[in-house]
Amino acid sequence: MQYHASRLNQRGTDEEGFYGFLFPDIWEELKRVAQKKCCICHQPGASVTCRARRCPRIFHYPCGSERGCISQFFGEFKSFCWKHRPVQRVRTVQRDQTLCLICQEAVAERPRYDTLVCPTCTSAWFHRSCIQGQALRSALYHFRCPLCQDMVTFQAEMFRLGIKIPDRDAAWEEDGAFADHYQQHSSCDTSQCLCPMGREEAEENGPWRLLLCRSCGSCGTHQCCSKLGEEVDSWECCDCSDTGTGEGCSWGGQGPQSHVVTTAIWDLGTVAPELNPGLRGGNTMRGAMGLRLLCSRESSEPRMCGGQWCHHGSCLLCRGSSRNFRDTQKS
Repeated sequence: MQYHASRLNQRGTDEEGFYGFLFPDIWEELKRVAQKKCCICHQPGASVTCRARRCPRIFHYPCGSERGCISQFFGEFKSFCWKHRPVQRVRTVQRDQTLCLICQEAVAERPRYDTLVCPTCTSAWFHRSCIQGQALRSALYHFRCPLCQDMVTFQAEMFRLGIKIPDRDAAWEEDGAFADHYQQHSSCDTSQCLCPMGREEAEENGPWRLLLCRSCGSCGTHQCCSKLGEEVDSWECCDCSDTGTGEGCSWGGQGPQSHVVTTAIWDLGTVAPELNPGLRGGNTMRGAMGLRLLCSRESSEPRMCGGQWCHHGSCLLCRGSSRNFRDTQKS
């Protein structure tokens, strides 16, 4: 707001005072405007004067924004009241009800203070608040018409109409703006992690080397926990592997729970053969696991079990598999 104070000049460098406005000058301006009343709210302290010739209106910056006054953010940083503000003179006709290109809400039928249009394509319409938000995010080096992508003419018109376009890089280019996108999974997800230092331990080499799934990257295992050799450089979790067993999955063919999974799949064709006709007769572990027909016996998390979501023991498939397994053990 200092830029639009009528008698306040920026006499210092950006590092001096308040962004170049020296504190003695600020105090002098405050004393001067203490007796100036705002023509909108009629309270003292108004410091923004309309720059139109012979216009006596003076107002607070916030009051002027609400009333429809315009303050420009370039050159001499001029301000204009609602009677003398710059307007758009674009020859364009709306065929149907036009929507704001940003918020997709209806706009006015013609350009006015709260409705702006791109001067280049004359097809992109915006609410003032919407395009102002876009300008603050995109900033000077990326701000352009979202429709025709024009930058030079579009920026010049938006500057003239009082849109503030900060002279910096875009918000998404600032340092650390996307730091969370570069974080990767960093824990062992086997059912029983054997590392004495915990699941978060990750060495570059050795038994506690942490390998991430080469397909999804959201699941990991220690080399030792999945019984992988030193020569193994990549690993795939059960959810991403073609067979569901995964190379070294602790809950697949090599882990301590393999007998549970094998039993459930071996009996699946008997319990509910209509769910998978391919399992009838000489069914195999590979064919069944490829369809993700397994139920976790050791976890309370629901997993896909024969096309049904269940906790262990709550569906027909689990109960049938357990019963058939017990019968097999007795025989």
